Amino acid sequence: MKRIETILLVEDEETLARGLEFNLSSEGYSVTLASDGKEALELVQSKAYDLVVLDIMLPYVDGFDIARHIRTNDEQVPILFLTARGGIKDRLKGLGLGADDYMTKPFHLEELLLKIKGMLLRKSWYRESSETKPVYQFGNNEINFESLICKNQEQDFQLTLHEAMLLKYLIEHKGIIVSRKELLDNVWNISTEVETRTVDNFIVRLRKYIEADADNPVYIKSVRGVGYIFDDKESLNL
Repeated sequence: MKRIETILLVEDEETLARGLEFNLSSEGYSVTLASDGKEALELVQSKAYDLVVLDIMLPYVDGFDIARHIRTNDEQVPILFLTARGGIKDRLKGLGLGADDYMTKPFHLEELLLKIKGMLLRKSWYRESSETKPVYQFGNNEINFESLICKNQEQDFQLTLHEAMLLKYLIEHKGIIVSRKELLDNVWNISTEVETRTVDNFIVRLRKYIEADADNPVYIKSVRGVGYIFDDKESLNL
């Protein structure tokens, strides 16, 4: 029997919240509704959810602070932001905090349902892939894809889930040039509306973790005008 996936829906606009609760329940999800940030914090402290749909502008505690709290305790639960603020700064801030995706209000219900389905599928891919090979070593680096810990000779780093998923995808396509669009589609499942800065910013952060000299990378190489390529052979030349 298939397990019912659980969703925490945090939305203070009652009409929208009830409509989303009804439609998500109709899709077969078990939905818990929180109407403000304080209630949301209490819920995430008491129970684990498969996915969190999170409004940004909330009473008492905003969505950014809730996302920060969630990520200090759970690096892997997918977070989908709902926001009336459609600016790139807010979107990148949310992604930087560890959110998996965002939707700008007003939005189409079908698009929201597809995003949620895709996020849960990517979580399943990552979990199954990590169980098969939880630890990957190259050079002076050791990546634990279950604990999201990256170790090198000098220190340990706590990866965000998206950093780990991006690295996992590159490793699984080792030696193959991967475009930014492919990464946006398969790691984030978001449109190129965020442009390539999303991918590029995450690549910069990964290089700081795994490269001896982030300005002269040997593992994650840029391919001008195309994308990136991972190889654990330091002699790779492009």
